[in-house]
Amino acid sequence: MKVGLRIPPCAPVPDLVAFAREAEAAGLDQLWFPDSQLLWRDVFTVCSAVAGATERVGLGTAVTNVATRHPSIVASAARTVAEVADGRFTLGVGVGNSSVGPVGMAPSTGRALREGLATVRALLSGDEVGFGPVTSRLRDPIDVPLHLAASGPRNLRLAGEVADGAILLSGVAPGPLAFATARVAEGAEAAGRSPVPITVSAFCRVTDDVERDARELKPVCVEIARNGGGAALAAAGIEVTAPATVEGVYPDLVHAEDWDAAVRFCDPYVDDASVVRFAREFCLVGSAKEIEVRVAELAAAGVDGVFLQHVGSYDLPHRLLGDLSDDLLGRLRS
Repeated sequence: MKVGLRIPPCAPVPDLVAFAREAEAAGLDQLWFPDSQLLWRDVFTVCSAVAGATERVGLGTAVTNVATRHPSIVASAARTVAEVADGRFTLGVGVGNSSVGPVGMAPSTGRALREGLATVRALLSGDEVGFGPVTSRLRDPIDVPLHLAASGPRNLRLAGEVADGAILLSGVAPGPLAFATARVAEGAEAAGRSPVPITVSAFCRVTDDVERDARELKPVCVEIARNGGGAALAAAGIEVTAPATVEGVYPDLVHAEDWDAAVRFCDPYVDDASVVRFAREFCLVGSAKEIEVRVAELAAAGVDGVFLQHVGSYDLPHRLLGDLSDDLLGRLRS
């Protein structure tokens, strides 16, 4: 089981590099950096800087997109980071939610995502690609592992069909996790491929008081309901009402600049008891021993890696890294 950490590029690059070196020294296997051009520093620039300052830890985008970034630009940027990282870089791609929303664009459709991934893959393989009336290729290509982040059934199947790995955004609840892994397996089988590695994204908080700390997850819970996940939440006994619009929270619920305001906004839509259930079912929230048991269950379910994230978008996960460093990381791996 590989254990990774999500690091939002929310600080000056020298600070990000210093934090990444701390995470490598703590023993993390992978560091994942999200991509939102208006919220954070450029993800490929950050990955290159971190790659040059670290020696062992794996690096990845979690995730970039082929909507705000043309596929040829994604391929060129990935090739550049891969040269610096020397085999440690993974290109994670998704539909682009937090990149497209603030600039008035829509997430990638299934067709656009499939075509974009095919273009990126072909360019990184050195193949010629048609762009309208012209045919071009990427000079000095490098083969870069391409992982697809997905939550819906179509994109989950697409990950199994065309990607080198799948990043699951459905959390760690057994039911939704089994559904997601089955769809990835279906995609791989339909394409005549071997099963691809599975990485699960999970919000994590080491605490001895879940009832107190689960409140901070209300914006995450409500956003899942707004994006079509209400049925999965209800099946786990989590009652959430999805508001038609979100007022007074910028830029969105899960990337709110004022997290406390986002929590207050969500209070009428999910009660405290439901969010505690959400924390225990869908997230890795609890004592170190409880989290250790949950991660062991993920491994038994065929998950190859987990990357942990805190609720903040504009602060580095110092507390989470400290919790991992205090004995938990070794226990998770074992």
